[in-house]
Amino acid sequence: MKFLFLGDIVGRPGREAVKAHLPRLRDQLKLDFVVANGENAAHGFGITKKICEELFDSGVDVITGGNHSWDQAEILGHIDDEPRLLRPANFRPGTPGRGTAVFDTEAGHRILVINVMGRLFMEPLDDPFQAIDQALPDGAPGKSGLDFVLVDVHAEATSEKYATGHFCDGRASLVVGTHTHVPTADAHVLAGGTGFQCDAGMCGDYDSVIGMKKELSLERLLGRLPKPRMEPAEGEGTLCGVLVETDPKTGLAERVEPLRVGGRLRVAWPG
Repeated sequence: MKFLFLGDIVGRPGREAVKAHLPRLRDQLKLDFVVANGENAAHGFGITKKICEELFDSGVDVITGGNHSWDQAEILGHIDDEPRLLRPANFRPGTPGRGTAVFDTEAGHRILVINVMGRLFMEPLDDPFQAIDQALPDGAPGKSGLDFVLVDVHAEATSEKYATGHFCDGRASLVVGTHTHVPTADAHVLAGGTGFQCDAGMCGDYDSVIGMKKELSLERLLGRLPKPRMEPAEGEGTLCGVLVETDPKTGLAERVEPLRVGGRLRVAWPG
């Protein structure tokens, strides 16, 4: 199957990039399933019910989260009722929502999505490796009747993301990093057959500081304004993602390639 993961959607430019490009991408690339990280979709901080519906209408099948999952208070009353909206699985027990789920498509595919958050330079959550291990199948996805297994590791440290990739190798179709908003140039298939990219990048305006207005970020970093309210940059957004094609028998990756369209970054189109 063909699977597309979209990096963190940041504010209106990120949402507009998804709306502008994803319907065409689904058709041209014959995509079977699309997952996007949406934790920055609401003006850079969290997500709302309305934005969830907007993204689903644009062709996103499942939305994952991260450390900003709870920034919009209204989501606490929505996440339990929307199975297509996930948050990191290693939040403590009793947290609203869910961090893993299996989705069945109309074409008969079964997709397991796992969302975790790293702990290096992040909030001190429960062990992400334990959460992943409990959710992953034993052996290749196909042995458990799954067509695709995604692990979205929302983390700051590249070392933790790479360690997660190797931890999942042979049991997941794709391990992809989110959170740092910069697409890395290391898309490849690991030794055991798991596709990997350290960070998918963001869907947002790259004339910015990781999606936020550069003037405000500079004020903060230069110490002129200790805590200015950050706002997303407002220019044209780039859609950044990772395309994976899997072996239909094993569910493991046969190829993994970056995808970038629109905005300021150089176009990257699957070969």
